[in-house]
Amino acid sequence: MALDINAQFDLHTRVLGLANQRLELLADNVANADTPNYKARDIDFRSAMANAGQPGGPGGELPMAATRTGHVQAGGGGPNTTNPLYRVPDQPSLDGNTVDSQKENAAIAETSVRYQATLTFLSARIRGLRDAITGGR
Repeated sequence: MALDINAQFDLHTRVLGLANQRLELLADNVANADTPNYKARDIDFRSAMANAGQPGGPGGELPMAATRTGHVQAGGGGPNTTNPLYRVPDQPSLDGNTVDSQKENAAIAETSVRYQATLTFLSARIRGLRDAITGGR
């Protein structure tokens, strides 16, 4: 039975892609904390990961196919991303900005821990495959 290397790393690739997208959104939120009428955006990491395992990729939708060079590519950042959602503020500000810096910092810390844990799991998976190939030498 042949080893499908893509299947070995697929989940980790999706997690890293989603974590990267979330960190970019959170960085945008922090950068625009003082911008009037800026609406904070985030992704629902749990539902994105639940949908990532469904046929067709994230969201369970079938991917669009470009059959000719002139076709417009579908929006989004690729197979390991999801659509961002606007965050509902706990306490609205007078200028219409919905960024809560404490929530943003907590979300950045949580996502960073998930990202680092995924890299650790991925490293262990690669080390295990390497040991299996080389016989532990």
